[in-house]
Amino acid sequence: MAEYTSNRPRAYSNPNKRAIRQLLAAEACEPMARRMAAEHPDRFKFHPTTWGKFPDGTDKIIIGGYTPTNELAGEHVVLLCSFHNNDVTWSQFQVMIVLLQSFIESLTVVLPFYPVGTMERVVTEGEVATANTYAQMFSTLPSCGRPTRLMTYDIHTLQNRFYLSGATLASLHTTIPCLLPLLGPAGVDAVAFPDDGAAKRFKHMFDADRYAIIVCGKVRDGDKRVVTVQDGDATGRRVIVIDDLVQTGGTLYECGAKLLELGAASVSAFVAHGVFPRDAWRRFARGGDRDVFSKFYVTNSIPTTTDRCVSAASCFFLRGDGVWGSRRLPKNDVF
Repeated sequence: MAEYTSNRPRAYSNPNKRAIRQLLAAEACEPMARRMAAEHPDRFKFHPTTWGKFPDGTDKIIIGGYTPTNELAGEHVVLLCSFHNNDVTWSQFQVMIVLLQSFIESLTVVLPFYPVGTMERVVTEGEVATANTYAQMFSTLPSCGRPTRLMTYDIHTLQNRFYLSGATLASLHTTIPCLLPLLGPAGVDAVAFPDDGAAKRFKHMFDADRYAIIVCGKVRDGDKRVVTVQDGDATGRRVIVIDDLVQTGGTLYECGAKLLELGAASVSAFVAHGVFPRDAWRRFARGGDRDVFSKFYVTNSIPTTTDRCVSAASCFFLRGDGVWGSRRLPKNDVF
């Protein structure tokens, strides 16, 4: 009888050996990809992609890893994505399709910020719920024999994971572990949330024996809705306000201002995703009309925005490498 020879991909030939992931990245994510490969060469091999355009504006993309030899076939592939506008989003979907048709072993799409997470319902008939349409595009991607893994962080509405089906499954993560090591050295002794929803989502991640928990919320005051503290006491506390994302930051600002008014010794802020349309972060910078936070921590989940605000404003601090795992890759290996 002929000897049986396994034809399983070499990634599984030694169960005790961690497979190297073939790493690709959207243009905005390329600096992070290069750092990951440089700091963890035993785990990632980076292949640069050319994200060009033809004269008529259509895509001219050359995916790395195919020449002079195909290094992706039969391999586990990680694609770092940034959907910061519709043009680059469509380009990245095209790359996903090509990869999945290239006989790879698996595809993990790392999309730290899911930008349509807040658009999950229709109020006016005819309105497009982009959370649904994006989920359908992910769900109809070609199959490489197993579902595509979509890794995203602190998605605004958790039910978005259930919109995915078939070819793509969601893998939900949080950025809070990037923040926790900073709280002790900063002297933070209280954690505040701008509303009950944020408290329900994040409160269990903080040691109640170590941090006082404060929950804010909006109440009606005549014709206006104003932020007030609904639970907890900020007096004399060094507080950090936690939320998943910030757009223009009106509620976040009102929460910080109210905590200072009620006697907090200092107030800082942390958001996973600094969206800041039209450079709204400038209002929180020193001298801005919303300059209430001693420190404002953001991650690099939207590098096209946070790279600008961190370099320009002294109050902003980037907690980025831990989001996609460059310097602080967890020991249990999320990839």
